[in-house]
Amino acid sequence: MQKLAAQIKDAAKKLLEEKKVDLVVGFAEGSLPLRGTPLFARTPEEADKLTWNRGCENNLANYLRKREGKVAVVAKGCDVRSIVALVKENQINRDNLYIIGVPCSGMIDRKKVNQLVGGKDVLEIEDNGDTVVIKGKDFSETARVADLLHNSCQDCRYGNPVVYDELIGELLPEKGEDDFAEIKEFEAKTAAERRAYLAEEFSKCIRCYACRNACPMCYCEECFVDCSTPQWIGKSAADIQDNILFQAVRVFHSAGRCADCGACERACPMGINLRLLTRKLVKDVKELFNAEAGVNMEDKAALATFTADDPEPFLVKE
Repeated sequence: MQKLAAQIKDAAKKLLEEKKVDLVVGFAEGSLPLRGTPLFARTPEEADKLTWNRGCENNLANYLRKREGKVAVVAKGCDVRSIVALVKENQINRDNLYIIGVPCSGMIDRKKVNQLVGGKDVLEIEDNGDTVVIKGKDFSETARVADLLHNSCQDCRYGNPVVYDELIGELLPEKGEDDFAEIKEFEAKTAAERRAYLAEEFSKCIRCYACRNACPMCYCEECFVDCSTPQWIGKSAADIQDNILFQAVRVFHSAGRCADCGACERACPMGINLRLLTRKLVKDVKELFNAEAGVNMEDKAALATFTADDPEPFLVKE
């Protein structure tokens, strides 16, 4: 990780020194371990603060929409997939974007670390590749990285950036197809069981909209939940059905566009299983249209095209 961080710094400094970009968007060390924070470097000196570690979880595509000037971004696989999707939607000008691609084997979930150490304050994380040593006052815990990764990282099949102008590090081995095991398990439940599960999950929702704000694909100037004329949905988080409606509409809006980066679930302060819904749509789009969001620059968005042989079971009864 330290070697990658040094290479990222060198690449960013060179771009800024040679005036090839006006801004580099990457990560700096946060105030606590595993809390990488977005950094906006406009000078080589500022670029010296750039880093790369298992806490660089944010999807930086969120900071690139409609940005003026020439911008470079330090991007892992899920970031790049979101960038590709946004380029296709004319939210990012590819000609003004320089992608510093970094192969990513996964980011560590702080909640899993907290559970492992029983809520004790973590003061340092020592990354040894396949394992990490979690250190605090009067304790030290060794754990496998694979056991601590975000769920979205464990499911990820695109750790390598699909598009880049410069690659930092070595490409990772390709992974097999996603089996969507947890989605199939959910689909196997009865309608009543699914309804009860969703009601229980979204009873936790406080309608803070952190999931919406964290999603790089949610960029409407006015969200339907904020409309008052007409009012499409109630404003109170006490109404579970409205909470479910909000999430259902949000997820349908991202159908065929979601890169399954997990930003929504990471942002949720209530620990709601939001990826159950997003991955359900990812699975359906894959099965119905053989399409995945942001995997190349050529394919059009699955739900923005029409062909005569599109599956239409909801329209035509055979």
